Amino acid sequence: MNNEDLKIKFLEMVPETSSEEGGEWLNLFVPVEKFKSFMQSLRTGTGLDFDYLFCLTCVDWKTHFTMVYHLSSTLHRHTIVVKSKLDRNQPEIETVSDIWKTAELLEREVYDLFGVKFLQHPDLRRLIMPDDWEGWPLRKDYVDEVNMIKL
Repeated sequence: MNNEDLKIKFLEMVPETSSEEGGEWLNLFVPVEKFKSFMQSLRTGTGLDFDYLFCLTCVDWKTHFTMVYHLSSTLHRHTIVVKSKLDRNQPEIETVSDIWKTAELLEREVYDLFGVKFLQHPDLRRLIMPDDWEGWPLRKDYVDEVNMIKL
Protein backbone atom coordinates (compact mmCIF):
# COMPACT_ATOMS: atom_id res chain seq x y z
CA MET A 1 0.00 0.00 0.00
CA ASN A 2 1.21 3.49 -0.77
CA ASN A 3 0.54 6.57 1.39
CA GLU A 4 -2.65 7.47 -0.50
CA ASP A 5 -4.09 3.98 -0.01
CA LEU A 6 -3.17 4.09 3.66
CA LYS A 7 -4.79 7.51 4.07
CA ILE A 8 -8.06 6.26 2.56
CA LYS A 9 -8.03 3.21 4.85
CA PHE A 10 -7.36 5.37 7.94
CA LEU A 11 -10.18 7.78 7.06
CA GLU A 12 -12.53 4.81 6.81
CA MET A 13 -11.41 3.63 10.25
CA VAL A 14 -11.64 7.04 11.96
CA PRO A 15 -13.27 9.80 9.87
CA GLU A 16 -11.96 12.47 12.30
CA THR A 17 -8.39 11.60 11.30
CA SER A 18 -6.51 14.25 9.37
CA SER A 19 -3.19 13.98 7.59
CA GLU A 20 -0.19 16.14 6.85
CA GLU A 21 1.39 16.17 3.41
CA GLY A 22 4.94 16.71 2.33
CA GLY A 23 7.07 14.17 4.16
CA GLU A 24 8.37 10.75 3.31
CA TRP A 25 6.01 9.18 5.85
CA LEU A 26 2.31 9.73 6.18
CA ASN A 27 1.57 11.89 9.26
CA LEU A 28 -1.82 11.30 10.85
CA PHE A 29 -3.56 13.40 13.49
CA VAL A 30 -5.94 11.36 15.61
CA PRO A 31 -8.23 12.82 18.30
CA VAL A 32 -7.21 11.63 21.76
CA GLU A 33 -10.69 10.13 22.30
CA LYS A 34 -10.20 7.78 19.32
CA PHE A 35 -6.48 7.21 19.88
CA LYS A 36 -6.40 3.85 21.68
CA SER A 37 -8.86 2.04 19.42
CA PHE A 38 -7.11 3.47 16.36
CA MET A 39 -3.71 2.27 17.57
CA GLN A 40 -5.12 -1.19 18.33
CA SER A 41 -6.49 -1.34 14.78
CA LEU A 42 -3.09 -0.42 13.37
CA ARG A 43 -1.54 -3.38 15.15
CA THR A 44 -4.19 -5.98 14.38
CA GLY A 45 -5.99 -4.64 11.31
CA THR A 46 -5.90 -6.85 8.27
CA GLY A 47 -3.48 -5.48 5.72
CA LEU A 48 -1.95 -3.01 8.17
CA ASP A 49 0.10 -5.08 10.64
CA PHE A 50 2.03 -2.19 12.23
CA ASP A 51 4.10 -4.45 14.45
CA TYR A 52 7.03 -2.13 15.19
CA LEU A 53 6.86 1.02 17.34
CA PHE A 54 10.31 2.53 16.87
CA CYS A 55 9.88 6.01 18.32
CA LEU A 56 7.55 7.68 20.79
CA THR A 57 8.04 11.25 21.93
CA CYS A 58 6.31 14.46 22.94
CA VAL A 59 6.49 18.02 21.59
CA ASP A 60 5.74 21.04 23.78
CA TRP A 61 4.12 23.80 21.70
CA LYS A 62 3.59 26.07 24.75
CA THR A 63 -0.19 25.97 24.18
CA HIS A 64 -0.53 22.17 23.99
CA PHE A 65 1.47 18.96 23.73
CA THR A 66 1.61 16.65 20.75
CA MET A 67 2.35 12.97 21.27
CA VAL A 68 4.21 11.49 18.30
CA TYR A 69 4.42 7.76 17.49
CA HIS A 70 6.47 6.30 14.62
CA LEU A 71 5.23 2.91 13.47
CA SER A 72 6.32 0.44 10.82
CA SER A 73 5.00 -2.77 9.37
CA THR A 74 7.86 -5.19 8.94
CA LEU A 75 5.57 -7.35 6.81
CA HIS A 76 4.32 -4.68 4.38
CA ARG A 77 7.24 -2.25 4.66
CA HIS A 78 5.19 0.88 5.27
CA THR A 79 5.85 3.51 7.94
CA ILE A 80 3.54 6.12 9.43
CA VAL A 81 3.61 8.79 12.11
CA VAL A 82 0.60 9.09 14.42
CA LYS A 83 0.10 12.32 16.37
CA SER A 84 -2.39 13.28 19.02
CA LYS A 85 -2.91 16.69 20.62
CA LEU A 86 -3.03 16.82 24.44
CA ASP A 87 -4.23 19.45 26.87
CA ARG A 88 -1.14 21.11 28.33
CA ASN A 89 -2.73 21.58 31.75
CA GLN A 90 -3.72 17.95 32.13
CA PRO A 91 -1.75 15.92 29.59
CA GLU A 92 -2.95 12.34 29.52
CA ILE A 93 -3.41 9.65 26.93
CA GLU A 94 -4.02 5.90 26.96
CA THR A 95 -0.93 3.72 27.09
CA VAL A 96 0.04 1.61 24.09
CA SER A 97 2.42 -0.55 26.14
CA ASP A 98 -0.12 -3.37 25.98
CA ILE A 99 0.02 -3.18 22.17
CA TRP A 100 3.77 -2.62 21.68
CA LYS A 101 6.04 -3.63 24.55
CA THR A 102 8.66 -1.04 23.50
CA ALA A 103 6.24 1.69 24.60
CA GLU A 104 6.62 0.79 28.26
CA LEU A 105 10.01 2.49 28.73
CA LEU A 106 9.40 5.17 26.11
CA GLU A 107 6.22 6.27 27.89
CA ARG A 108 8.07 6.37 31.21
CA GLU A 109 10.65 8.65 29.62
CA VAL A 110 7.96 11.03 28.31
CA TYR A 111 6.26 10.99 31.71
CA ASP A 112 9.56 11.75 33.44
CA LEU A 113 10.54 14.65 31.20
CA PHE A 114 7.16 16.16 30.17
CA GLY A 115 4.69 14.96 32.82
CA VAL A 116 2.34 13.22 30.38
CA LYS A 117 0.26 10.63 32.21
CA PHE A 118 -0.22 7.38 30.33
CA LEU A 119 -3.49 5.91 31.55
CA GLN A 120 -3.41 2.19 32.38
CA HIS A 121 0.42 2.07 32.17
CA PRO A 122 1.69 -0.90 34.24
CA ASP A 123 4.58 0.96 35.94
CA LEU A 124 4.40 4.72 35.37
CA ARG A 125 7.21 6.29 37.38
CA ARG A 126 10.28 8.39 36.78
CA LEU A 127 12.94 6.80 34.60
CA ILE A 128 15.84 9.27 34.46
CA MET A 129 15.28 11.95 37.09
CA PRO A 130 15.42 11.14 40.83
CA ASP A 131 12.08 10.21 42.40
CA ASP A 132 11.98 13.42 44.45
CA TRP A 133 12.63 15.70 41.43
CA GLU A 134 10.08 18.47 41.08
CA GLY A 135 8.88 19.57 37.67
CA TRP A 136 9.21 18.34 34.13
CA PRO A 137 12.60 19.34 32.67
CA LEU A 138 11.72 19.30 28.95
CA ARG A 139 8.68 21.54 29.24
CA LYS A 140 9.27 24.95 27.77
CA ASP A 141 8.12 26.66 30.97
CA TYR A 142 10.50 24.66 33.20
CA VAL A 143 12.92 26.82 35.18
CA ASP A 144 16.10 25.49 36.80
CA GLU A 145 17.76 28.42 38.54
CA VAL A 146 21.04 26.55 39.03
CA ASN A 147 21.63 25.14 35.56
CA MET A 148 19.58 27.48 33.37
CA ILE A 149 21.34 29.07 30.41
CA LYS A 150 19.78 32.41 29.62
CA LEU A 151 20.04 33.56 26.00
